[in-house]
Amino acid sequence: MPSYAKDREILRRLAAKQLEYAASPRNTEIMKQWEALAQGRREAPTVRLLYSNFYNEVITTRLQCEGAEAREIEFLLLSTLVGRELFDDDTPISPTFDLTWNTWASPFGIKNKVTHAENSIGFHIDPVVEDLGSEIDKLRGGSFGIDREKTLRRRAFADEMIGDILPSRMVMPSLTGAITNPLVGLMGMENYYFAMYDYPDELHEVMDMATRVYEEYYDFLEKEGLLLPTCGISPIAQESFAFNSELPTDKVEKTTQCWGFLESQETTAVSVETYGEFVYPYLDRLVKRYGLLSYGCCERVDALWEGYLSKWKNLRKLSVSPFNNEPQIGEYLRGSNVVYYSKPRAEFVTNPGPMDEEALRAYFKMVCESASGCLFEMAQREVGTIFGDFERGRRYVQIARECISEYWKP
Repeated sequence: MPSYAKDREILRRLAAKQLEYAASPRNTEIMKQWEALAQGRREAPTVRLLYSNFYNEVITTRLQCEGAEAREIEFLLLSTLVGRELFDDDTPISPTFDLTWNTWASPFGIKNKVTHAENSIGFHIDPVVEDLGSEIDKLRGGSFGIDREKTLRRRAFADEMIGDILPSRMVMPSLTGAITNPLVGLMGMENYYFAMYDYPDELHEVMDMATRVYEEYYDFLEKEGLLLPTCGISPIAQESFAFNSELPTDKVEKTTQCWGFLESQETTAVSVETYGEFVYPYLDRLVKRYGLLSYGCCERVDALWEGYLSKWKNLRKLSVSPFNNEPQIGEYLRGSNVVYYSKPRAEFVTNPGPMDEEALRAYFKMVCESASGCLFEMAQREVGTIFGDFERGRRYVQIARECISEYWKP
């Protein structure tokens, strides 16, 4: 049987550590960096090393609690602390234990099938829809909802264990609107691309039905009073934060008062015109439901900027992956109110052996010069391993900061 007393002691130690970080002078400095971004001041860009693809090295191996509910809370506490405790990066720390409503939105009415590689995050999509023309009906019936009981049960447990140290706080992530990602997860990339040629009318119908599911989901959130402010230390997809000076900080009633996030990395290999035909009109409908927008994952956004992305006047954060012409993106965003959200190449930290610091600095120099004159946020994503070497992560962050100080100009 799990030991309640032991688990509670572990959680309380972690909660006290988080509170200490939140109250530290260093956290005050970091909050000022984020507030500067929020207010459109080009002062001190933030740097973070994100662990989402190697959490087994930084979280799982450090879990100590025995009870399932306690381990969930422990996982969240450790997650909050990773950036600051292990890598000394610019992750802001809240003096609260943050929870989200257990809501979901599924744009299609069928589940995907994947085969996972052994001991890897890699997987293969096993298509459940191969011929869109004859199988379109499989995709109908998207749904959304909320499990209030589960949310309230988790919050009550957290309050019982650590509430006197870290009061619980409900936060809301950026609104979701993924379409091409779940669609490719059901069809596979090859079938999806062929459908653009073989079944254009059916593909438009599919995009429309998914868009309507999300529009109805947003209506549901408004009607049920589930919307929360998206500002400060609350999460935006792609592992960023909602700092801004434009959205309400107290009560919100409409999705147009909230952050949203969209991407379409699955269409990065199609022409700009094809994106404009099959993707943009549907994302544009969703963008109109957001107050502010964060856009992009790993796709190229440079080719899409002038004809499409630049038209979204509520865009405030643009993902700039290494697949882009990074200096060109800098030209587009320089002097604007859109954050250049840099996601540098990961191989410098993931390659085995000592880091090639000379090559890393040369690469960071290009990134920093590209982002000069822009609101600049750097977050190293897509890292599969740091070989369990936390000092490697700290050194990586340190080099990034040094390069920003030397090469980035406001």
